[in-house]
Amino acid sequence: MHCNYFGLCGSCTLYDMDYETQLAYKVEQIKAQFGIDSLDIIRSRPEHFRTRAEFRIFHDYDNSTISYAMHGFERKQIVPIESCSIVSEAIAKMMPKLLDAISQNDMLRHRLYSVEFLSSSTEEVLVTLIYHKKIDETWLHEAQKVAEGLQIDLIGRSRGIKLVVTKEHIHESLQIDGKAYRFRLYDTGFTQPNTYVNAQMIGWVKQHVGHHGSDLLELYCGHGNFTIPLSEQFGKVLATEISKRSIQSAKENCALNSVENIAFVRLSAEELTQALRKERTFNRLRDVDLDAYNFSHVFVDPPRAGLNEETREFVQQFGHIIYISCNPETLLRDLESLKKDYSVEHFAVFDQFAYTKHLECGVILKKR
Repeated sequence: MHCNYFGLCGSCTLYDMDYETQLAYKVEQIKAQFGIDSLDIIRSRPEHFRTRAEFRIFHDYDNSTISYAMHGFERKQIVPIESCSIVSEAIAKMMPKLLDAISQNDMLRHRLYSVEFLSSSTEEVLVTLIYHKKIDETWLHEAQKVAEGLQIDLIGRSRGIKLVVTKEHIHESLQIDGKAYRFRLYDTGFTQPNTYVNAQMIGWVKQHVGHHGSDLLELYCGHGNFTIPLSEQFGKVLATEISKRSIQSAKENCALNSVENIAFVRLSAEELTQALRKERTFNRLRDVDLDAYNFSHVFVDPPRAGLNEETREFVQQFGHIIYISCNPETLLRDLESLKKDYSVEHFAVFDQFAYTKHLECGVILKKR
């Protein structure tokens, strides 16, 4: 991949390596860190792979112009850019068109702080403009012109204000093992940043988990990214998440895919632990019969902090643990505890963030 800003923009820290070299370097780091000799490798596309991106807006007041910008290698350094080679082709094509449209409109340009892009494999693009000023109906009128002219979905945000110009979601279609899964992706909901890797990651889990007549428990389910494809391989699924928006999105996505064996519940991992142990009752579980489930597998995809001590203890009551990790350090810590009673059946790395030092991991464990 070629980028005019390699070595200047601080986003791509492994800019001096080609794709295969940087991936091999990261894989060897993981092997050494976890003390393993072999693992599955899920590669990214070498360019135009990132479907979610945020750019600062740099205002050149001397010349009355604006440009996109990224942080340099020094945090306070700002690097104006005209293009980005890691973002999806849909975002890359939209970036100059959007900037040109905003540049010609004083209302939209004034005190614009940053721009967020979300795209999908259907080539829909959702743009969020973030301001350091109050936006109002006058702004909305001008923004509608841009949204119509560029055929994008558009949202404006300022402190305490959100104005939806068109709609606040786009549609995604993931092809996994020859089947299409449909999702609505919202501007504030968590989404995997690399659609190509995401589809392969879900496929890897489906392949190694197999089909079961028993049930699946999922913690940190998000918008149902893993839940919906995996639901075909279990009798029933109970999936939990603390975000109201994510639960709403997950239920919508369940309906989009005509899936009827999943119950989505807004509970934290700690609250679910208490409910299953019958230590507390929750009104949010009033329509869920916990005693009707026969869980054989638990799926966890925690935040960077990994599993807390209570959740680590809780998941060890299940025969199989599927663990997707965005932080190898906390995964290693959690595995040191889990491997006392579990063996690692499969281990994979997912190159969600090519040209950075980061690799995500997937581990499937079986109780001895």
